[in-house]
Amino acid sequence: MVEFTLPKNSVVTNPVASYKEGKEFYRIEVYRWNSESGKNPHIDTFDIPHDECGSMVLDVLLKIKNDLDSSLTFRRSCREGVCGSCAMNVNGKNILACTKSLADYNGDTLKIYPLPHMGVVKDLVVDMTHFYNQYASIKPWLENSTTPERERIQSEHQRAALNDLYDCVLCACCSTSCPSYWWNSERYLGPAVLLQAYRWIADSRDENSEERLNALDDAFKLYRCHTIMNCVDTCPKGLNPAKAIAEIKKQLVKRA
Repeated sequence: MVEFTLPKNSVVTNPVASYKEGKEFYRIEVYRWNSESGKNPHIDTFDIPHDECGSMVLDVLLKIKNDLDSSLTFRRSCREGVCGSCAMNVNGKNILACTKSLADYNGDTLKIYPLPHMGVVKDLVVDMTHFYNQYASIKPWLENSTTPERERIQSEHQRAALNDLYDCVLCACCSTSCPSYWWNSERYLGPAVLLQAYRWIADSRDENSEERLNALDDAFKLYRCHTIMNCVDTCPKGLNPAKAIAEIKKQLVKRA
């Protein structure tokens, strides 16, 4: 769980209601900040009837933006949990808004914040530049010097080694839930990027695994992981970044 606090002199607004008396409703408390306004971040509160939105967290945000406050800003795209765009923090846990059911929450109050630790661009939109630069640094593509006659063949066992690795959608839910990443993000690559790094190390079609391991053999890039397991708990795809990090460490020990 992540506990958020606002700067001094920030305010929580009175609820903006869109329901009729007697209806059941969701109370949505949303983090708001616009750098151009010159004002502190604040919380806007909206009451949304159960029967006027869909079943996912993203649906209540769309209801607010479409009917109550068009200035509310957040990322979203695929609505199928494959693009990672709508990652945010709801009631203290990082989720994908498009795949997180409202029924998963006890009570009807949702506290929606941007991903923790990341610089906020506006409202629920965070700056992903550093995260993507770290991803690019692990060279997320096949590297080899040979040219096959037709295609690069994999056995069923070799292909199975990539299961639960290639599924990562780079939403950053795991990295931004990791205390080690909060403290050392300038040098520690974080669980999402390290899981992606192992995806290419484990790929039998890649011929550059030794160089990839050399690049990761660093006290900060890899070894800031203390197996807190927040990454496993929060991953919306059910992946295990901690296991991938352990496999990288194991390979480094084997070759020592």
